[in-house]
Amino acid sequence: MKNNLQNNSGIEEKRLDWKIIQGVMKEKFGSDIFDSWLKKIELIDEYKNYILISVSTRFIRDWITSRYLDQILQVVKSYKKEIIRIEFLVEDKKNISNTENSQTQENIINDNKVSNNVSFIKDSYLQYNRIDPNKNFENFITGQSNKLAFEASKKVSQEIAHYNPLYIYGGVGMGKTHLLNAIGLELKDKNKVMFISAERFMYQFVKSIKSNDMVKFKEYFRNTDILLIDDIQFMNGKEAMQEEFFHTFNALLDKGSQIIVSADRPPNKLSRIQDRIKSRFSGGLVVDIQNPDYELRSQIIKSKTEELKLFYSNQVNITEEIQKFISTEVRTSIRELVGALNRIVSFSRIYNKVPNLSEVRIILKDLLNLSENKVTIDTIQTIVCKFFKISKNEMLSPRRSRYLVRPRQTAIYLAKMLTSKSLPEIGRAFSGRDHTTVIHSVKTIEKLRKDDNELNTNIDSLKNKILYNQDNEV
Repeated sequence: MKNNLQNNSGIEEKRLDWKIIQGVMKEKFGSDIFDSWLKKIELIDEYKNYILISVSTRFIRDWITSRYLDQILQVVKSYKKEIIRIEFLVEDKKNISNTENSQTQENIINDNKVSNNVSFIKDSYLQYNRIDPNKNFENFITGQSNKLAFEASKKVSQEIAHYNPLYIYGGVGMGKTHLLNAIGLELKDKNKVMFISAERFMYQFVKSIKSNDMVKFKEYFRNTDILLIDDIQFMNGKEAMQEEFFHTFNALLDKGSQIIVSADRPPNKLSRIQDRIKSRFSGGLVVDIQNPDYELRSQIIKSKTEELKLFYSNQVNITEEIQKFISTEVRTSIRELVGALNRIVSFSRIYNKVPNLSEVRIILKDLLNLSENKVTIDTIQTIVCKFFKISKNEMLSPRRSRYLVRPRQTAIYLAKMLTSKSLPEIGRAFSGRDHTTVIHSVKTIEKLRKDDNELNTNIDSLKNKILYNQDNEV
C-alpha cells in the first residue's frame, strides 16, 4: 500500500480527508441514505487518479454503484480533481484478519491492473467496462417472456459466432444488460471481451478525434474477440460515429469475433440509424424480451425477498400477501418491480413495522397509477359479469338474489380498489346506489377475503383481466 505519495518536487501530496468527504455525503444524500448505505464504507488507499474503498458485501457495492457512485465521485473530485474513478474492495471484516486483509487488498489491486481479458479503458471517467460477477446466468430468472433471449445468450457463450450478431431488444429494465454481462462473464477467461454502452463508445470516439488518436481507437476496438455493446439506439443521428461503428462491425465479423447488441426496439424500428447498419443487425439472430408475466414477476419478488432477508440477517418481514400484491400490480418492468420491493423494505426498516396493503398502495402510488388511469367502472362491470356469467342488466338491477349480490359486491370492491372514483361516483355507476352501499360492499369483500381462498383467487384473476387484459396469469 502507498502511505506516502510524493510529487516530483519531493513535497507530499495532499491526502483526502475521508471524514470530511463523509460529512459532505451525509449532507448531500440525507441521514437515512447515508446511515443505511454510505456510513460504513471506508477509504483503503489513494492512488494517482483513483481511490480504493471498502464495502462489506457485493450487494452494497452494486447498490452504491447503480445509484450513488457518480455523485460520490463528484464529491471526491471537488476535493481532489485528479481522482477520476472509484474502485471497490468487498471485505467481510468479521471473517478476515488484518493480515489477510492486506493480502486480499493486494490481490484486488493486482487484479485491477488489467491482467485479465476484460478490456479496460484506462482514462474513462469511470471504469465502465467492468464485468459484474453478480450478473450471471445462474441468477437470471427466466419465464416465457425472456426464455428465448436467455437461451440464445447461453448458446452464444458456448459457441462463439454461432449467432452473429445476436441482437436483444426490449423495454427499459427488462434484463438486457444482465444478459450481456452474463455472456461477458462466461467468455472473459479465454477471450478478450469489450463490454461498453453506445454512449461510452461515442465518448471514446469523440475523445480520440480531439486527441488525434484514431489509429489507437480503431486498433483497440477491432482487436477484441467479443464486443458487447449496450443501448445501441443512442447512436441515432450521429453519422460520423455510425460510420466508424459500421467499419468496426465489419472488421470484427471478418475476423470471426462475436458481436452482441442490445436496444430498446427491433432493428427496423431504430430511428436515424443507417440502413446498412440496421441490415447487419437484422442479418443475425434477433430476439426480444417481453413484459414479464405474473409467474415471472412472482419468482423475481420471492427471490429478491430472500436475498434481502439474507442481507439484513432475517430482519426483513415482507408478507406473502404483499409479495403477491407487488407481483400482481407492478407490471411495467423488472427494474421497477424490484424497486417497488426495495421501497417496501425501506419503509419497513425506517418505521420498524410491516406495512399493510393500504400503506403499500400509498408507497407505490406512482407505479400503481399507471394502471389506475386506464381502468373504468364500465370495464370492471363488463369483465365481472362475464366472469360470473351474468348480464350487466342483472348486476345493475335492484334484485338481491344471492347469485347477483356477490358479483355486484365484487365489482364495487374492484371499482374502489382500481379507480380513483369517489364513493358517490361509484354508487351512481351502479344504478344510483347510495355511498353507504358502496362502503358495505367493500367491507364485506375485505372481510370475506381473510378466510375465503377461492374468493381471493377469483379477485386476483379479475384484477389481472381488468388491468392487463390477461386471462391466465393467476
